[in-house]
Amino acid sequence: MNKTVNINLGGMFFHIDEDAYLKLTRYFDAIKRSLNNSSGQDEIIKDIEMRVSELLTEKQKSEKHVVGLKDVDEVIAVMGQPEDYRIEDEESTNHSFNNGARKHKKLYRDKEKGMIGGVATGLGHYFGIDAVWIKIVFLIFVFAGFGTGILAYFVLWIVTPEAVTTSEKLEMTGEPVTISNIEKKVREEIEGLSDRFKNADYDKMGNQVKSGAERISSSFGDFVMTVFKIFAKFLGVILIISGISTLIMLLIGVFTLGTNVFVDFPWQNFIEAGNFTDYPIWSFGLLMFLAVGIPFFFLTLLGFKLLSPNLKSIGNITKYTLLAIWIIAVAIAISVGIKQATELSYDNKTIEKKEIGISPNDTLYVKFRYNDYYAKSLNQDRDFEFVQDSANNQLIYSTDVRLHVLHTDESKAYLQIEKSARGNSFTNAKKRAEKIDYKIQLDGNRLVLDNYFLTDVKNKFRGQEVDVYLYLPEGQLFKPDASVQDYDDSDDDFFNLHFSGNYNYKVDGSKIKCLNCPAEENDHNDVNHDSDEDTIDNDTINEVSVKINGKEVLNGKKTNGKLTTDKNGVIIKIN
Repeated sequence: MNKTVNINLGGMFFHIDEDAYLKLTRYFDAIKRSLNNSSGQDEIIKDIEMRVSELLTEKQKSEKHVVGLKDVDEVIAVMGQPEDYRIEDEESTNHSFNNGARKHKKLYRDKEKGMIGGVATGLGHYFGIDAVWIKIVFLIFVFAGFGTGILAYFVLWIVTPEAVTTSEKLEMTGEPVTISNIEKKVREEIEGLSDRFKNADYDKMGNQVKSGAERISSSFGDFVMTVFKIFAKFLGVILIISGISTLIMLLIGVFTLGTNVFVDFPWQNFIEAGNFTDYPIWSFGLLMFLAVGIPFFFLTLLGFKLLSPNLKSIGNITKYTLLAIWIIAVAIAISVGIKQATELSYDNKTIEKKEIGISPNDTLYVKFRYNDYYAKSLNQDRDFEFVQDSANNQLIYSTDVRLHVLHTDESKAYLQIEKSARGNSFTNAKKRAEKIDYKIQLDGNRLVLDNYFLTDVKNKFRGQEVDVYLYLPEGQLFKPDASVQDYDDSDDDFFNLHFSGNYNYKVDGSKIKCLNCPAEENDHNDVNHDSDEDTIDNDTINEVSVKINGKEVLNGKKTNGKLTTDKNGVIIKIN
């Protein structure tokens, strides 16, 4: 039965039996002798202890694991024998003491050589390429990937540890973590610091330190640190609350977006009709959960880390696995977005022409009607709605119907109905437009138009619209119902519909004129600007009589001024 000893090695506690402890002590003593009078000896010993601590931690199978002679021998085999160690010159820096040293790279952030967080520089070390190319890739994803480059950099900053110790810096570049390499790395850093000190302006530095010491007291520094810690805790709480809330909402979305495994949700049809791809809706929920949820998961971990700095890490394997999944999810989401866009890239229509068998002298009555099975009034506008007909068939219902009144050189009026839709090709768009169900009723001189159209749910919503073009010949009498005002989309320069009354209209040249609109309301029949007006200058008008519809409205004598008449000689104005 061996005696065990508790030791603190590189900031980690270990249970080690007495024989293994003695051998490890002799090993470190031999290293110290080898490094006698070497520059940076304390730093080298510290890094070696941390590296040995890492190797022993990897061998621990449980918290009660006791380090034995076998574990110490394996660690020494990796680190190298101190009695074989010599301080190497530049020419022998490629020498390796043993074949057991790890030669594979680990991903770390190189903050010393990096500009912000050292992510790009660390990736450059890992992949063996210049960090400039990594930065270019990030920039490409920032501008071409809808800002995903920033998000990716932020996630990598969180999940990738910084290379702090000498052994971590060696692992970052793929160099074996041996005594020789550790000593070499420390010596290079010390020489670099020495060069900087040689070139430093000590008088200036001394004055800055002196003035800084005078301005800042130790109590103020303690206060700043306390405030910073409180802020860090507060930020941690905010990150945890926002992260968990977002993850819960995303999780709910996965189970409610387009899936009816447990229950049918009322918005499923709307989402399905808006799905421009052939992918199932639940896949969008899963992609959103992965693409958005993984960054918020790491933000939540960051919040817990701010609250409890000693919190154990989830491990590099888990970090890199989640990172890979996130990159794949974002890539798929971008491809789905491109496919969504292509589903609306083409617009096509079908045209149906109907003649209206009336003469221009007959008045054409036009009105819109609604279907009381789907709506209760004309005012119930629905650009997009799911309904069921009397046979329980699911349909898409829309009131996206517009009327356009135009002029024609033909002798009779006619109707042109255009049904339009979008698709990923002209052919598919036209097929979808053909499946629009829209009805009109023409009974003599009365035209009744539906204020809605229907299409099957299978056709989905792809910007379906109905435009009704009413072509009227010269002299055609026209009387629109008040229901037309919500659907009229005519050019006001040709047909200006008046909303305040039920008026009669007539096609007169390049305009449709209102026959019985009040003068102040009729923009097209402004009598003060009629080009056919004739003005008679009279010094004295002995008698003026004006009649409208056979009724005398003005009978005056000895009126001085100007008399204005229209082209038919009717007096319309007296100045």
